[in-house]
Amino acid sequence: MTDDTDVAVVGAGAAGLYAALCAAREGARVVLVSATPLAQTASYWAQGGLAATLAADDSFELHLRDTMSAGRALVRRSAAETLVREAPDRVRDLQGLGVRFDADRFGHLALGLEGGHSVRRVVHAGGSATGRRVVRQLSALVAEHPAIRVLEGARAQALWRRQDRCRGLLCDDGRAIAARAVVIATGGAAALWARTTNPPGSHGTGVLLAYAAGAALADLELLQFHPTAVIGVPGREGFLITEAIRGEGATLHDGAGERFVDELAPRDEVSRAIWSKLEESGERQVGLDMRAIDPAHFPNVVSALRDAGLDPVTELVPVAPAAHYMMGGVVTDLDGHSTLPGLYAVGESACTGLHGANRLASNSLSECFVFARRAIDHALAADTPPRAPADERDLRSLRALAPPPPAGAQTREALWREAGIVRTEEGLRRLLDDPHPLARMIAGCALARTETRGAHVRADRPERDPALDFHHVVVGADGATSWQAWA
Repeated sequence: MTDDTDVAVVGAGAAGLYAALCAAREGARVVLVSATPLAQTASYWAQGGLAATLAADDSFELHLRDTMSAGRALVRRSAAETLVREAPDRVRDLQGLGVRFDADRFGHLALGLEGGHSVRRVVHAGGSATGRRVVRQLSALVAEHPAIRVLEGARAQALWRRQDRCRGLLCDDGRAIAARAVVIATGGAAALWARTTNPPGSHGTGVLLAYAAGAALADLELLQFHPTAVIGVPGREGFLITEAIRGEGATLHDGAGERFVDELAPRDEVSRAIWSKLEESGERQVGLDMRAIDPAHFPNVVSALRDAGLDPVTELVPVAPAAHYMMGGVVTDLDGHSTLPGLYAVGESACTGLHGANRLASNSLSECFVFARRAIDHALAADTPPRAPADERDLRSLRALAPPPPAGAQTREALWREAGIVRTEEGLRRLLDDPHPLARMIAGCALARTETRGAHVRADRPERDPALDFHHVVVGADGATSWQAWA
């Protein structure tokens, strides 16, 4: 059986939900494939907000400068310019869709300050409950829209390619979906690491689906570690303490109670400073002091910690870095189009070059909405050949493909040990024998980048190599790595 639609979206996080709504508002028919029930995706847990130039003391130039600076001479400038220019309109569109962002008593948006930003420009909803509020509202709109059919509990097993074009996909229940365009919005792969802020299942499945269909990947070595994830608290291991709390004045302290880092430096700097302090002291954690922070501003963080038996109003929170966000993914242009015609990728699944070697805080949610909108506009305007149902030969070949594998404990421990905050050539070479294909590709990209840059730290190559500025490691369909310079 083959279903026929205009746009098939795989993944129901912020990027996927918004892509589906954008397509439906343009009159397109949409099938949304979601492995989980709506509003239970990784985006639901996002505590950060949307970075956008909305304040009187902010500007296009400032936001662009902060993004380029955080990315350590690896940001694709055209992608950053696109995000900075279009993010304010996406915030306004979300407001029009019923998302209620935090505001002061005069109705003006309450903008937060996060690491790497020179001014307040981060929009939140419910303090640190932004992901929950946004995803809940978009999920409700998607569920009610007559042009969107949601397949909950379904997983994409393979992308259907014919005549060098993506024509649709096959689900694990045997259902084939023919579409003018397929949008991968399945999130990242940070749960491949043993210590992570991500929910189980963030294993890069969409990235592997795209690669198996012939799309190129890039920057897989660039995995951002969030500096303040809870450690040693039963039931809350890896729970992320939003950067916005440090933006409001929370501080980091070593075992002697001393501050040791600028808490609002970019994430790579803060994570590396904490790692160095722990290596020096032999301890497992540093303390986050948020006792001076009004708990009413971050109710979900405070309640989660109290439920676990720790009161952040009276005691320090034990934290340490954890795998958080993958800057790499499916190579796309500024319209979310991959190297395989008809296939798009948006959100954390995609690699536009926006984040460079170190993502600027809260640019990622903005990225979801900016590039999802651009992908849908491009897909619906493209002169695509007529849809054709998959024939039995197509379906037999797709069914023969194994779905992307889950990561076992061995792989997760190996990635944390060999491709964690600090890496060595010897450890990365050991990863080349890992049973998980994405782990092997991550190791290959990390070996190719023979330098230290942003979130990628090589103990054996401690300096940044200027010759690699703005050069990206690309994995082609044949598995070979190459270097590309992106303008």
